[in-house]
Amino acid sequence: MGLLNRLRLGPEHASAGATARAHVHAAPVAPAMPAFTPRTMRASSSLKDFLWHLDGVGRGILLDLGPAWQSTITFFIERGFKVYTEDLLTGWKQHLTEEAEKQRALPANATQPSPAEVANQFLESSLQFAPGSFDAVLAWDLLDYMDGEMMRRTAERMNRMLREGGVILSMFHSKRPEQFQRYRVLDERTLELVPAPAVFPHTKTFQNREILELFPRFHTSKTYLGRDQLREALFVK
Repeated sequence: MGLLNRLRLGPEHASAGATARAHVHAAPVAPAMPAFTPRTMRASSSLKDFLWHLDGVGRGILLDLGPAWQSTITFFIERGFKVYTEDLLTGWKQHLTEEAEKQRALPANATQPSPAEVANQFLESSLQFAPGSFDAVLAWDLLDYMDGEMMRRTAERMNRMLREGGVILSMFHSKRPEQFQRYRVLDERTLELVPAPAVFPHTKTFQNREILELFPRFHTSKTYLGRDQLREALFVK
């Protein structure tokens, strides 16, 4: 349950032909996007500043909360980082599906778990890392697709996993997006936006104040609003 794809790679795997050990749990296979879907690139100011905050960390540890993309993994491995990935939205979707099946098997008058209890159950088997495990977290736009309880608990868990001085890169849509998408790093200033079947509908459009309230204990925060209505945000603990 929970963990759909956790992959840990270190600098020793950066050379061509290197192999890595990945732990993959079975999950429903999403329908593939058409092969002719055009590639969408995005200049990213936050990525440049994200890397600036990590300059000098050396052999740091990074957690990517999206799917494991080879380009992203290689990009950070080449900079000396050990990379973990955990596709949190896909894991959360699977957990909710399993929970709904479990509830259908119970009597009609059975007590239903609260949203907080469901979120806590999921996080008992996901994001299981010790406090201060990471120098950096790529959270992408996953908080836009979570309900209030799961969103708050995920933000709290990211805060706990991040060391002092660590940095989170996140994204927030200023309006409902037309297409669900994933993100992969191409270079120091460029992200590729990859169209994908929607894991969840878009749940919430955040105001600036609400974004800052997600990470109240962080020393520094900075947001960047692009013409595509996608707001990038950095949080430094």
